[in-house]
Amino acid sequence: MLTTHLRVLASLCAALLLGCQESRSAAPVVELPASGDTVTTRDSDVTGAAWLDGNRWAILAAPNETAGIVDFSHRTIRPLGRGRSDLSNPTTLFVSQDTLYVGDWGNRRTTVWTGGGKLVRSFPTSDAVRGALPRGRDARGNFYLDQAPLPGPDGSGNRDSGAVLLLDPRLTKADTIAKLAPLDIAEVVGDAGRRFERRVFGGVDRWGVVPDGSVWVARVYDNRVNWRAPNGKWIRGQALPDRVLEVTRYDRELFLQKFPPELRGTAQQLPFAPIKPPFEAALTSAGGQVWLEKSRAPADSSRVYHVVDQRGRLAQEVRLRGRGRVLAVGPRAVLVAESTPDGTRLKSVALPPAVPTP
Repeated sequence: MLTTHLRVLASLCAALLLGCQESRSAAPVVELPASGDTVTTRDSDVTGAAWLDGNRWAILAAPNETAGIVDFSHRTIRPLGRGRSDLSNPTTLFVSQDTLYVGDWGNRRTTVWTGGGKLVRSFPTSDAVRGALPRGRDARGNFYLDQAPLPGPDGSGNRDSGAVLLLDPRLTKADTIAKLAPLDIAEVVGDAGRRFERRVFGGVDRWGVVPDGSVWVARVYDNRVNWRAPNGKWIRGQALPDRVLEVTRYDRELFLQKFPPELRGTAQQLPFAPIKPPFEAALTSAGGQVWLEKSRAPADSSRVYHVVDQRGRLAQEVRLRGRGRVLAVGPRAVLVAESTPDGTRLKSVALPPAVPTP
C-alpha cells in the first residue's frame, strides 16, 4: 500500500512540475474588490450556492439543514419551504435555466422550485443510481450525478474509481460518461481491526456540466481540466501551474481544532496526506468557465482561483483577499462567504472588467 501511495505522490509531483513548465503564468491576474453588498446568516457553514438572476442567489447550508434565497437588493434571506415536509435534509443545489433544484437526502427526492422560491414539484431518487441525488441538468433535461464505489465493511472498496453518470429525463437509464480518481486512502490498524480511511487533505477529482451537455472534469493528479463534448469527444486541458504545499504540523493542528475536545484523540489517529492537492474545490461560472479554488498555506493572505475556459486553458488568475471563499459566480458578481463567530457573512462582490488572455 505504501508503494502505491509513493507512486501516486511521485505522479502528482511530476504533474505539478510539468504544469509550471507548460503554463508559467501567461494568464492575467485579477484581484476582486474587498467591498460589496453584505447579508449575514446564522448558518455556521454555507456549503453551496448558485446564481439565480440579478442580485439574487440560492444558498445551501447542509450542516444546518437549510436552504434559501439571498436578495442583496433588499438585504434579505428567504428560507425555502415551510417545514421538514417540504425540505428535510437539503444536500445538493443547482440551477438549470430559471429553475432551482435542491436534493433532499432526508426525503430521498429532488425538489423543484421557481426562481421566487415556490415549490412546484418533486421527484424521487432513482434505483438505477442507488438513490444518488442529481448535481446538474442540461438544456435537454438530462441529469448528471456522481456515483461513489461501495466502501464495504472495512472501507477497502474506496480504492475503486467513482464515476460521473448521465441520467435520462425519465430517470430510468444511467450511462457512465467519466471515471473519477479513487480516493486517497490509507490502511489504519486500531482496536476495531484493520480499516481503510481517507487521508485528511487528500485531493479528489471535481466535475460539472454546462447547459449544452458538455461536462468538465478537474483531474487532481494531472492538475488539468478536461472537457467532454455532448458527442462524447474529450478535450485534454493544459497542465496548470502550481506550487507544491506540504501538509505542516500547523495544518494538522488547525484541522484538529475543528473537533470538540472529546473527539480530538480519535481525529489524531486519522491518516494525513503528505502534500496538499493542487485545488480544494471547483465550480462552474454562469458563463460556463471553471473556477478552481487553489490550495493555500495557513499564512496566505489571499485565496487564488484559476479560471479555465472550455478549451481547458487557463484564462485568468483571480485573487480574493482575506479568509472568505467564492461560492458561486454570476455574470457580473461573485458570491463570497466569510465565517463569523455568529454564523456566515455573505457578500456580493462585483467582477472587474474581463481582461483579454494573451
